[in-house]
Formats: sequence, C-alpha cells, structure tokens
Amino acid sequence: MKLVAFLMAGPTCHHHAMWRHPQTENRFLDPAFWETLARTLEVGRFDGLFFADVLSFYNETTMARGGQMSLLDPVPLVAMMARTTSRIGLGVTMSTSFQEPYAIARVLSSLDVLSGGRIAWNIVTSAGDLEAQMFGKEALLPRNERYDRAEEVLKVCLDLWAGWADGALVLDKESGDFIDQAKMRHTEAAGKYVGARGVFTVPPSPQRHPVIMQAGSSPRGRDFAASHAELVFTLQHSLSDMQEFYAEMKDRVGKSGRNPDDCAILVSVDPIVGETESLAREKQAYINGLVDPRVGIPFMSAHTGLDLSKYPIDKPIIDISAETGSRGSFDIILQGTKAKNLTLGEAASHFAISELCPQVVGTPETVAEELQEFFENKGCDGFIVTPTEMPGSFEAFTRSVVPILQKRGLFRREYPGSTLRETIKA
Repeated sequence: MKLVAFLMAGPTCHHHAMWRHPQTENRFLDPAFWETLARTLEVGRFDGLFFADVLSFYNETTMARGGQMSLLDPVPLVAMMARTTSRIGLGVTMSTSFQEPYAIARVLSSLDVLSGGRIAWNIVTSAGDLEAQMFGKEALLPRNERYDRAEEVLKVCLDLWAGWADGALVLDKESGDFIDQAKMRHTEAAGKYVGARGVFTVPPSPQRHPVIMQAGSSPRGRDFAASHAELVFTLQHSLSDMQEFYAEMKDRVGKSGRNPDDCAILVSVDPIVGETESLAREKQAYINGLVDPRVGIPFMSAHTGLDLSKYPIDKPIIDISAETGSRGSFDIILQGTKAKNLTLGEAASHFAISELCPQVVGTPETVAEELQEFFENKGCDGFIVTPTEMPGSFEAFTRSVVPILQKRGLFRREYPGSTLRETIKA
C-alpha cells in the first residue's frame, strides 16, 4: 500500500481542534519543526507528504477560532524539507485558477530538480470567491470553466516540461558548448485562458517532471483525474463508499486510454492509536470533544463554497441544493451523512472533526488490521494519513503501525529508488 501524509501550514489539518490538543506543539512557524517531521515520515518510509493549501482565511469565525487555514506558503517549506531528506516525496498544492502556467511550471520544476525528482503537484481549481478576491478578481470562473482553464494550464505545463530532450545540457568546457540547441524545443501554446511562447528555462529532474496529484470529486473533477492524475486523493466514509469510488475511478482511467494501475487511489483516514482499545477510544472522545461548534457551519461553508449559514441548523442536509461552489465537496458531504439523515448542524460538527472521513481508532494492531481490510478489499491503493495532534499522530503511526504493516508484507521496508515516481510505481 501507499502512504502519504496530509499537512497544512497552519494550526489544523482535517481536525479543527488539532491545535487545541495539549500534546500539539503548534510550531507551524518554526522551520525546524517541519524538517524534523519530514525526517520522521521518511524513517517511516512514507511515499510522500503533501501540503493542502488555501489562499485566504475562510471567514472571520474560522480565523478567530483557529479553523483550517494556511499561514505560510508551502513552497519554501517543501524546499527546506527536501534539504533534510533524500527519498520521501514532497507535494505542493497550486491552484490553476490564478497563476499562469509558466510560473507554476518554473517553480515546481525548480523544486523537482533541487530535490532530486521528489516533487508532486496537487492540482486544485479553488472553491471560494474569497480566494479569487485576494488576486484582485470578484469571483471564480463558473465551475465547468474552472476545469477548462485547469486543462489548459496543465497542458501548457506538460509542454514546457517536455522542452528539454535528454542530453540537452552539454556543459563541455573544452568546446564551449553549454546547451545543444538541437535538443531544445519551443513551446507555442495559445488557448482561451492561458498560453506560453518560448523555450522553458529549467532542465528536467531525474523523474522528468513532477508527479500529478488531484482530488476532484465532481464528475468533471473525476474526468480530469482519470485523464491526468498519478495519485488521487479522496474523502470517503466507509468501505462500501471506498469500493464504489475505486471501481468507478479505475473504470474512468481505463476509458481515458490509460492503464488503471498508473493512477493510485488514496483515501483519507485519521488514525488514533492507543496502547489499549479503551485508551484509544478515550483519546478519540477527548480530541473530538474539543471541536468548537461555532466553527462547524462556517468551516463547511468555506470548504464547499456555499453559504450554509442561511439555512436552519435543524434542516436535513440532504434537502439543501448546491448550485454554486464545489459540487464534488458537497456530494461527498451528502454521501457521508445520508445514512443517518443528519441535519445541517450535526453534519457541520462531524465535518469539523474529520471532514467525514474514517477515524481509525485502536491499538497499533487493530489500526493496521482496519487499513489492511480497506486495502485488500479494493477500497484503495493506499492512504492519505491525517493527524489529530502534531507531531504525535505521525510519530505514533510510524513507530507502531508501520512496523506491523511491514511485517504483514503490506508496506515497503526500503525505498525502491530515488524519485517519487519510482516510489509510487514500485
């Protein structure tokens, strides 16, 4: 199975109360914290880590109460983490809605070269108009147009990255030949939204270009992932939900003309590990009890791009329509709440705990068993591991759960090569 750590450059990840846990260090502004965490995950042989990102505060409530947010740009964090590790993959989220493809291609390719070929690009189109307003725009493009633009941005980036043939960088001191121009190609791209013209300046990394990662859940997002993604990150709520998504995505990948094995489906889980089952359940109850109910609805509104505050909190969430915002995110919420017919207020509280993905709770042995069940029953190809305390969740998981997965032959003991693409394809 594959394991990727979910990170945000701020006080929380999925669990809104993470920063309030007494064992969370809240050193998210300290470079040494991130460097140590990267080394911990590499010792655990994680395929990679990636930073989710948001480009604005969601709203005043989540800002004041410590909700999900990015206080730093993850790009310099990944650069620092690359310096202190040698094998683990490093993922960066960048939205296609605001930056030009050359800017994206240049910074990601530079990171990929300097890290020895370990970078992934988590492609998002953004969901909220507040992010657009930080870039001087009134609102995001309509939903389908956001993916039209994303297709153009990715196409141009891939074209730029293909501009250098093998051996183009000569560096022959004797002859004075620096670059073999015959092995360089001009990019000529002009689309409805973006374009580029010229020769890309950054040489290729050992993996040629960053691994493509995507988390779209709407029908259009799934089509985009099926056509391009090497790693798909998804929030699902039960084994049956995972199996349905897994089968559908693998079918979409095949229909797009790709080998389904070339697209790994990773589901999000929040592991809570204790020395005994009862201790693990006590940990779960404690951290979940720290969630601030005032943040739940604004948090879910921000995540979906919908203003849910205008609805009564006792309204069944299944009765709410979603004509704007992120259709895929709202569909995931509906999927996770329909079995219990939760109200808006109940759903918001659950969402602030784990974004409705499974909390895998128990001893190291039982946590490993549950992950094995999801994996072997075709629910996924691996997991996005999300913390409930920092860095303790990852330290406990790498020390106690990973060795059990390795002993059962479910997870690697060593990295297969030096690049992220080598690792995820092994």
